[in-house]
Amino acid sequence: MWVNCIGCDQCPRRGYHGLELAFYNRKDSLSGKLVSCGHQYCKDVNKGSVSGCYGNTSCFFSETYGDGSYSLGYFVEDVVQYDQVSGDLQTKSSNGSVIFGCGGTQSEDLTSSDDALDGVLGFGKSNTSMLSQLASSGRVKKMFAHCLDGVNGGGIFAIGNVVKPKVNMTALVPNQQHYNVNMTAVEVGYQILNFSADVFTNGENKGVIIDSGTTLAYLPEVIYGPLVKKILSWQPDLRLRTVHDEYTCFDYSGSVDDGFPQVYFHFENSVSLRVRPHEYLFPYEDLFCIGWQNSGSLSRDKWNLTVFGDLVLSNKLVLYDLEKQAIGWTEYNCSSSIGLKDEITGSVHLVGAHSLSGASSLTAQMALTFLLLVALLHHSLLNGQS
Repeated sequence: MWVNCIGCDQCPRRGYHGLELAFYNRKDSLSGKLVSCGHQYCKDVNKGSVSGCYGNTSCFFSETYGDGSYSLGYFVEDVVQYDQVSGDLQTKSSNGSVIFGCGGTQSEDLTSSDDALDGVLGFGKSNTSMLSQLASSGRVKKMFAHCLDGVNGGGIFAIGNVVKPKVNMTALVPNQQHYNVNMTAVEVGYQILNFSADVFTNGENKGVIIDSGTTLAYLPEVIYGPLVKKILSWQPDLRLRTVHDEYTCFDYSGSVDDGFPQVYFHFENSVSLRVRPHEYLFPYEDLFCIGWQNSGSLSRDKWNLTVFGDLVLSNKLVLYDLEKQAIGWTEYNCSSSIGLKDEITGSVHLVGAHSLSGASSLTAQMALTFLLLVALLHHSLLNGQS
């Protein structure tokens, strides 16, 4: 997790849709403090000691993403305030101390007004993530869910045990950095594509990476080619063109849901993921473009990866259970509500959706504030259990 800090002079003041951005200032916070190189967190996040970083020197922060964008700065510790679920569509304020990156330098793509943001709230599997930090103090369960509303924008994000709706789960591939799951088959228009079993298990990065931080979906060449060929066979007279040297596009005047096949990806434990034509075909000017991307043509570090981003995750409730090392999803109306279980009383409380315009941005006054919907492990707090 990182946020823009007050010293970032080149960072824009407004971002997506003109939203006003906030800048964290540690000196304005009564609880904020620098994290030194001697702090155990600094050693953990860097997987050991870093040359030139020792004693009370500030621990350097650096985050680089797959598209080459990055944020640089230093680590700080402060109190995160969040909304704890207290009843149906009701919350009360709670807080916890976490360490996060204080970004003072951003790459050009992160400083453009269209892509600029307050920061990135990562919920990865590492023990240094915000979720892991809160869980290690007994404040939350290592479970969370998101539902990205591809129709109205916004959606639902919650930490805790989501019990409504019921979601079928599939096991995470062990010993992987990301949220990887094993795919077993690809189905186009109710026809299973003929792939050998090793197609889904080859390479160092096992399985499919589920990544809400990625926009499109990337498939290795051995899957991408037959999949796109089968989709386009439904409209053999299309005239294809390449846009921005990257996207395969075409002119089509009819309903894409009527003219193209649905795609199903099948996973272990009989879990499947449906992607409808209007989800994998996106409009560009007067054309439709194919959202599937060939990872076999990417740089070596991303070569032949299988990554499912928002293209396939939108309008689905996605559950991450790190305690049981499983993940699952179901098609859902992300403008509605979900049921979050109170681990003490056993009661289930409704958590509603939030629109983008209604979302809370980061502030840095008495403490760092996030709008999070969290079901706390009350018994852990009261009894001191882990």
